[in-house]
Amino acid sequence: MSVDTPLWTPTKERIERSHMQRFMRLAAERHGFAADWPALRRWSIERRDLFWSELLQFAEVQPSAPAVRTTSGDGMLGTRWFEGMRLNYARHMLRFDDAQPALIFEDERGGQRSLTHRALRDEVARCAAAMRADGLRCGERVAGFMPNVPETVIAMLAAASCGAIWSSCSPDFGVGGVLDRFGQIEPTILVTTDGYTYGGKRVDSLTRVREMLTRLPSVRRLVVVPYVEPQPALPTGTSAVAWREYLGREDESAPALRFEEVPFDHPLFIMYSSGTTGVPKCIVHGHGGTLLQHMKELMLHTDLHAGERSFYFTTCGWMMWNWLVSGLGTGAAVVLYEGNPAHPTVQRLWELAERQRVTMFGTSPKFLAACEKAGIHPGREHDLSALRTLCSTGSPLAPEQFAWVTQRVGEQVQVASICGGTDIISCFMLGNPLLPVYAGEIQCCGLGMDVQTWSDDGRSVVGEKAELVCASPFPSQPVCFWNDGDGRKYRAAYFSHEWNVPRGAPQPATVWRHGDFVEITARGGVIVYGRSDATLNPGGVRIGTAEIYRVVEGISEVVDSVVVGRDADNDVEIVLFVVLRAGLSLTPELEQRIRNEIAAGATRRHVPRHIRQVADVPRTISGKKVELAILQALRGEVVKNRDALANPEALDQFAGIHF
Repeated sequence: MSVDTPLWTPTKERIERSHMQRFMRLAAERHGFAADWPALRRWSIERRDLFWSELLQFAEVQPSAPAVRTTSGDGMLGTRWFEGMRLNYARHMLRFDDAQPALIFEDERGGQRSLTHRALRDEVARCAAAMRADGLRCGERVAGFMPNVPETVIAMLAAASCGAIWSSCSPDFGVGGVLDRFGQIEPTILVTTDGYTYGGKRVDSLTRVREMLTRLPSVRRLVVVPYVEPQPALPTGTSAVAWREYLGREDESAPALRFEEVPFDHPLFIMYSSGTTGVPKCIVHGHGGTLLQHMKELMLHTDLHAGERSFYFTTCGWMMWNWLVSGLGTGAAVVLYEGNPAHPTVQRLWELAERQRVTMFGTSPKFLAACEKAGIHPGREHDLSALRTLCSTGSPLAPEQFAWVTQRVGEQVQVASICGGTDIISCFMLGNPLLPVYAGEIQCCGLGMDVQTWSDDGRSVVGEKAELVCASPFPSQPVCFWNDGDGRKYRAAYFSHEWNVPRGAPQPATVWRHGDFVEITARGGVIVYGRSDATLNPGGVRIGTAEIYRVVEGISEVVDSVVVGRDADNDVEIVLFVVLRAGLSLTPELEQRIRNEIAAGATRRHVPRHIRQVADVPRTISGKKVELAILQALRGEVVKNRDALANPEALDQFAGIHF
């Protein structure tokens, strides 16, 4: 199929029923621009003050006090949003009070539960009342060391309703990784389960929690949710209480819901950078920016409607969990899954999608690659007639994977590759129900996001591989970094890059440099080539790692791979590490075939100087490959914060590799 032939084109009916179409017509009529996508996007950037105000109304966000003005100040670092407004994220998430499903839960053990909007409101009210009785104050931190269960959502919304700040880590973090995070923010309440299961194996959490508490003196209350055992033994010598006891009896009336109304930029979430090359940065996101950005992305770009069902496979330590849960604000039911997505087989999540009539299915390229290699045909083997959109993130989605979804999941399914990050708790590029899908391209840049690609000398370019920047302020920029009083760390993270301008020429205006290496196509789509800080530069030519992964991981013998650029002889040489199927070894014949396929599928410049077989690829808890940590291991340097990795032992094998 030609790259100029769409894999998917929206039907007229799909366009007409979409939130995006309705919003576009309303805004165009009110503000006098053409009712088409290019005009809408241009207006959303040039008149971002009007755009975000219109979105506030369209999403039916009801602040308790209106804003004096939409924006004040100037520039990426000086702009403030919705000054004077007071609102609460949890109020919007809990605005529906009916008997329709709000949370639907399944786990790998076969457990299933469901809460209606009304039941969710009651549980949040009980939990918030208990937190207030514990003395929780506005601005204090509540931490979750939790699997992806309904109680995590309840605790988060309860904390938010009190004006407290929620922060969570997945329970597969080690003690050191958790302390590197929670130790910086000093939570007063810690919520945990007794354990979790993964791949059929039970894993204890309370042993690690006991150790954490000795080094988290700020914690005044430990709340334990029974999950693995019905009545786990609570840690002695602590303020531990079981979840149900904490919330009170279910047969008693719930207290009234109360919401602490806070300023637009009042902290809501503390998220964390990967922490694989240093202590994690604590990234603070606010009530208003998170709420508006998520409503824009879920309603307009993902086209999620009330009564539909939204699923994303994620842990509670990844921003996609926050993004998923915000679906409650649209009136959709949020589908949670806890456990191994391929247990007992890779059909597990497709079975969930069929059983729960999932409308939006969220996953990763790694999962789709596993399904492809398993030879399954989800659209034929399951009833996926309710499925309308498949979202994918975590790494670039290869063109062949776009095609696989269309052929094997369903021709009616819109493939929405999305890309953003923890740093903005949202997306820069994502799907669009009004536009066609082309293999290998993210459909568009987000409304209100002045996304551009800049060359080394700070020029905006189109049709070239370049640095992703956002050239205008947006509401979901971090409020701050925790414990960064003068903002130095925040500025250094995104705004300190010096462009290679001609001698004597001034640096361009300050922009957000995200650290991704992308191309904006002539039709406005986006191709992602990988992280720019993992960009390879052999012979001075910039190469994205994703270009190599796309080819290598399509080879049947290869299960996984990672590529790094190693300094050698005043140049950079590409080193490829491959994980092969069980029982296979890297023979000279296979190595040559890998080289030939890379040369044919990318260019000869992409062919690695060295190929080595490894047993596993080290990844973060959220599944991202850690190229920089591998480089440190190859150099014999100590890799800090190994607890941030899902499989830290995988790093050890790289320390002994010689070239």
